Amino acid sequence: MSPAPIPITIRLQQADFDVAAEIAALARGRADVGAVVTFSGICRGGEGGEAITALTLEHYPGMAEAEIRRHVDEAVARWPLTGVTVIHRHGRLVPGDNIVLVVTASAHRQAAFLGAEFLMDYLKANAPFWKREERPQGAATWVEAHHRDDAALTRWKDS
Repeated sequence: MSPAPIPITIRLQQADFDVAAEIAALARGRADVGAVVTFSGICRGGEGGEAITALTLEHYPGMAEAEIRRHVDEAVARWPLTGVTVIHRHGRLVPGDNIVLVVTASAHRQAAFLGAEFLMDYLKANAPFWKREERPQGAATWVEAHHRDDAALTRWKDS
């Protein structure tokens, strides 16, 4: 008899999300959850002295969800996770807005931490989103990939 499938939620949406409600939804009534790890990404107002007034995220519907699901499935295969939620916003966001939420559940903390970190490293480096930053002077530029994000992702290839 194969084990019951674990709850997996993947949503790409414009609307904000409630972190506490998402944690509660994943863990409610579950006797197999001993640890829940969350990561929430928030839109910054700039970095290194360069102000950002807004960030616009675009994606290819259908493809983005499928690609995220592929990595969630990999996390579930690598660690004994008992549930996963990934919510990623798209559209125009301003500093202080929620961008992304990853919630992983497991019987024990180590698997939950590793699963969440793996998924965030993937989302930051390779998720199919395009980001455009708006500056106070009105200029808008597309964001290039950062080498530090690629480096964070490479450590999972050998582990």
